[in-house]
Amino acid sequence: MTRRSSAPPLPASLPATPPSSPVDLHALRRHAVARSLFTPTTLLQAVERLGGFVQADPLRAPARAQDLTLRHRVKGYRAGDLERRYPSLPLQEDFFINYGFVTPALRALMHPRTARRVWDDARWAQGRAVLAEVQRLGDAHPADVDAALGHGAVKNWFGGNSRLSTELLDGLHYRGHLDVVRRDNGTRIYRLSTPPEPHPDPQAAMDAMADVLVQKYAPLPAGSLSQLISMLFNAAHQWQHLRKATLERAKARLAHARVDGVDWYWPADEDPTRGWRIPAQVRLLAPFDPVVWDRRRFELLWGWPYRFEAYTPAPKRVRGHYALPLLWRDDVIGWANASVKGGRLNVECGYVSGQPPADEKFPGALAEEIDRMAVFLGVTA
Repeated sequence: MTRRSSAPPLPASLPATPPSSPVDLHALRRHAVARSLFTPTTLLQAVERLGGFVQADPLRAPARAQDLTLRHRVKGYRAGDLERRYPSLPLQEDFFINYGFVTPALRALMHPRTARRVWDDARWAQGRAVLAEVQRLGDAHPADVDAALGHGAVKNWFGGNSRLSTELLDGLHYRGHLDVVRRDNGTRIYRLSTPPEPHPDPQAAMDAMADVLVQKYAPLPAGSLSQLISMLFNAAHQWQHLRKATLERAKARLAHARVDGVDWYWPADEDPTRGWRIPAQVRLLAPFDPVVWDRRRFELLWGWPYRFEAYTPAPKRVRGHYALPLLWRDDVIGWANASVKGGRLNVECGYVSGQPPADEKFPGALAEEIDRMAVFLGVTA
């Protein structure tokens, strides 16, 4: 058991920047939008600006979440660029607080890691057989592994059927024994990996991962900060005993303010009230975009509940299968459902107030965003 007295000192950080004026929800909202939607840059620099992690999702409506996220932050980005360029980029697929693309530096903080589900000797024997087959193949497609080993089907975690070989590949990848080297029509292609040495300072690793979350999702209400720290133990289950200390240390080094009875946290060297520039621009955001990902924060900042309804039965949906939050300046005023039919983009918008804003600049800004979306998708607006 790790004793409190053995914990390393707090990570070095700048003294907290005092706000230039009182912090209120309006300032926090502008801060949340401006710091996340930075000037578009290169693909790798954008991932690093997002803390070294971009969440992935397989649904394509009208594009995958990772592409919808990166199109606002990467100059000239087109749908599928991340997957096309992935083999040549210093990025890796892995599970952080959820599944996505991570930098090697972030991945090294998590591995070698244990899993919540402990494999018994029989399952490890199957896993070693999978590793031997991957080694034989070099770059291994799950179908080829399954054909060679004939493991058959098993019940997966959500009650459906999947191939045992695929489940074993996923488990070995999570445990750091395999890398994803590319995708073949969306299917992961695996290669043997060498698990890194254990991190010499687990608390420092947890502090660094907590800072990744703050960099990506700040400003954060206290409840969200606590929830995110808890989710870190999906990334590094072996260090779950450090949960309380990691949260306490994060709060101690972050800037914070109490606004309308809620404690908010952000990086110590940032000032939420500094006059962040917000362009008169419409953006259609992915459901998992950092600006809107935290539903608790979303409702506090914008005053209405946004829910992801792709897995909600159609009759119970309020806003649509894959409703994209509609950001106008620094206000999420509604949502849009986008689809492509016959090579043409169709966008249908809904508004929290029941109608679009009266601002005369809004119609043109919305049309420009639809045009940008069409170019990103390679279709006609």
